[in-house]
Amino acid sequence: MKKIFVINAGSSSIKYQLFNMPDPDPVCIGQVEKIGGKAEIRYTVKGSPAVRINRSCNISDHREAMEQILALLTDDKSGVIESSADIEIVGHRIVHGGEEFLDATVINEAAKAKIRSLFSLAPLHNPVNYTCLEIAEQFFDKAKHVAIFDTAFHQTMPEKAYRYAIPEDFYREEHIRVYGFHGTSHKYICKKAAEFLGELPQKLISIHLGNGCSITAVRDGRSVDTSMGFGPLAGLVMGTRSGDIDPSVIFHLADKSGMNIDEIRDLLNKNAGLLGLAGSNDMRIIREKINAGDKKAALVVMMYVYRVKKYMGAYAAAMNGVDAILFTAGVGENDIEIRRLICEDMEFLGVRLDEKSNAAVSSEIRTIQQPHSKVKIIVVPTNEELEIALQCYDLEDD
Repeated sequence: MKKIFVINAGSSSIKYQLFNMPDPDPVCIGQVEKIGGKAEIRYTVKGSPAVRINRSCNISDHREAMEQILALLTDDKSGVIESSADIEIVGHRIVHGGEEFLDATVINEAAKAKIRSLFSLAPLHNPVNYTCLEIAEQFFDKAKHVAIFDTAFHQTMPEKAYRYAIPEDFYREEHIRVYGFHGTSHKYICKKAAEFLGELPQKLISIHLGNGCSITAVRDGRSVDTSMGFGPLAGLVMGTRSGDIDPSVIFHLADKSGMNIDEIRDLLNKNAGLLGLAGSNDMRIIREKINAGDKKAALVVMMYVYRVKKYMGAYAAAMNGVDAILFTAGVGENDIEIRRLICEDMEFLGVRLDEKSNAAVSSEIRTIQQPHSKVKIIVVPTNEELEIALQCYDLEDD
């Protein structure tokens, strides 16, 4: 058994899980949200009886958040380890790995230098991931630290899919290309689908619908195209991101509206998508708005669904068909109506949803297609932290 601690850090949050691998069930899970102010701490120790701690306190930065996490892990009553030295491996989610990182990577000074060199490719994500990595190295100084990159799964895309139609120098010198994101989630649910079915279908469309949304074409277990691009802004309509938009809109906003590049970046990343049109990035609240007659909320859901369907059609064309469609993440796993609307009027692809199966409430992997549907429709709960732990454990075994 190996104690593997997984850290999934965001700009104002840290999610974490502790595993005794190869046991896939976590020993404990937790998160610290709203770092930089009145933070919310949640911590759960699995077992009978389970231990649950929820509290709020002022946390100014990620270092203080890590101090709170370590205090919970080693607490006399709620703790699961005696000291930080008990942790053998720490797995870190790093958003952008560029073309350099294709697999799980043990962190050393050379790897850290490469990660720093990628800051310009993901300025909103990689610097925070790196800061948390350095903090964790100090807290867990006896552990091996391993980085898992969101972009790695998509490095199997062919050049015709990842290149942009701009002069080659921009690719060679500035590394401008499609990288894709959510790769850890897409990889995990494809493996789970294969285990569930007893084999991996040749042609999959994997749909990750959370606050961030992406869709990936997977052929023979390898990503061949994906909706997010150079950064995570492209593709589907998301919680606060616009998804695909004509670049001319950006030129217009700069030339005619007097907006600077930072304002445009914030608009498209933080104030667009569901939030921009419906006033909320929570699909449950949007559903309440629709039920109350809010036409803007109804429109944004139709736009959200329409964009997914467009990509499904494109990826079916790219792969010359589709054998299975996977739904995952918060909306994909739990929103019955969104799944129904996405699968509606897709009979030409062989997609036939079973309404009763779709409406059944479950936290387990399950199929929701009609018996005679040519395409399997599978709801697959994702677990990025477990996938990170599995990759760390496999790396250790190599």
